[in-house]
Amino acid sequence: MKKFLVIFITMLAIAPVFSLALANTVAAAPLNENTAWGGYWNGDRNNTGNPSDIANATGLGVKDPREIAAKVINVILGFLGIIAVVLILVGGFMWMTAAGNDDKVATAKKIMTAGIIGLVIVLAAFGIAKFVINALITATV
Repeated sequence: MKKFLVIFITMLAIAPVFSLALANTVAAAPLNENTAWGGYWNGDRNNTGNPSDIANATGLGVKDPREIAAKVINVILGFLGIIAVVLILVGGFMWMTAAGNDDKVATAKKIMTAGIIGLVIVLAAFGIAKFVINALITATV
């Protein structure tokens, strides 16, 4: 009952913030190629703007966000794959050094099984992510 009361009071305190946020809507300027890449840069409406203006001003690149997301996903899945392979190797090492102790062999088998399952999941996630990213890139070009 105490948890319910605390959650209820917290929701009552937060609710006005969300209602105010929903009440104040903002109308955005029409989006075209010029405004998307800094057409109103520093208030100059005649400036056509281009990606290099934004990249120079912010220090960011002009790469497609989908490609950046794909690279981030590949790096993360690569690290997870390395961890899964290390788990398999650690389990194999534990099994080889168990010296016939059934408890150590069982622990090693569990670690190796977890590593293999993790590797299968990482490979499946890599395939799915590759398919989705390729579909997004080709569908919106």
